[in-house]
Amino acid sequence: SPVMEIDDLPSGKGVLLSRKAEIMEALRHPEIFSSSMDAVDLSNKRPMIPLQIDPPEHKKFRKLLDPIFAPRKMQAMDDEVSALVNNLIDRFIDKGEVDFAKEFSIPFPSEVFLTLLGLPLDELDTFLTMKDGIIRPDHVVGKMFGHPETKAYQKQIADSVYDYFNEVLDQREAKRQDDLLSHFLDAEVEGDRLTREDILDICFLFLIAGLDTVTATLDCMFSFLAQHPEHRRQLVESPDVIPNAIEELLRWETPVMGIARVAVADTELGGCPVHAGDQVMVMIGSANTDEDEFPDGDVVRFDRDVNPHIAFGGGIHRCLGSHLARLELRVALREWHKRIPDYEIEAGQTLV
Repeated sequence: SPVMEIDDLPSGKGVLLSRKAEIMEALRHPEIFSSSMDAVDLSNKRPMIPLQIDPPEHKKFRKLLDPIFAPRKMQAMDDEVSALVNNLIDRFIDKGEVDFAKEFSIPFPSEVFLTLLGLPLDELDTFLTMKDGIIRPDHVVGKMFGHPETKAYQKQIADSVYDYFNEVLDQREAKRQDDLLSHFLDAEVEGDRLTREDILDICFLFLIAGLDTVTATLDCMFSFLAQHPEHRRQLVESPDVIPNAIEELLRWETPVMGIARVAVADTELGGCPVHAGDQVMVMIGSANTDEDEFPDGDVVRFDRDVNPHIAFGGGIHRCLGSHLARLELRVALREWHKRIPDYEIEAGQTLV
């Protein structure tokens, strides 16, 4: 069934959506399927902006933020991002082997984010500690997600995130730089300015939404390419195919497999009743292989002309950082395959 009632979601009862038609209906109607803090609680004090803000306030924030992350702005970072990729590769290329996650996919997106914020790269460990403390506190504490000790640690880290960015913003208030935080301080649309709390809530979102997702995507893509040399050769021999390959691998792998919404009114989807207060699990990965949308969706084709995947979500909450993510993935695949055209997963090891 494309809509299935389930009783053991983290927040209680709810429904799971697996077909693109119902998924897009939910994503396009935030007035019914809300993205508020009730959908996902990560111990943040206030809603993460713009993810956990619904209309009409949401439009104001997107008008301020979308131009900052426009394709042209992201493309201008190509040289900086290329340097980061090559500096990482320099550290392991002569060894002939690499712990891909530890030495590449984990540090890379955090280094890009540090560069965007005008912060030194030696802040990397601080960022990784904050990110992991929010996203996977159970790994740090050693107890199940939701356990009181795990929740307490997550809240402690969440508080430290606000404190960290407050301190950096104090520095930018005193002296502007050519970086993202300075742009946030000066951004204005139709008389609207971001408050300090607004900026902190944006930074919180970027920390937990813009780092782990790119890491997971790189892990998925390189795992696939390591195991499919015929696809890998296409990237090596024809680098122009890389943008198309990224879209196809985003569709095929869909590293963020699902997202949560919460129903704020009684309704129905695909003939299934949905009640106010129900959590709605949107299975993006299922939509990206929906046979109604992709008749050959079980085949990875880098020459796919039309690729209406929703790896970055859909509707008004479509990923704000999608153009940045695409830049990071494009540069990573381009620079890596220039220097390391042949690679494989070591016997007995897994990449993801």
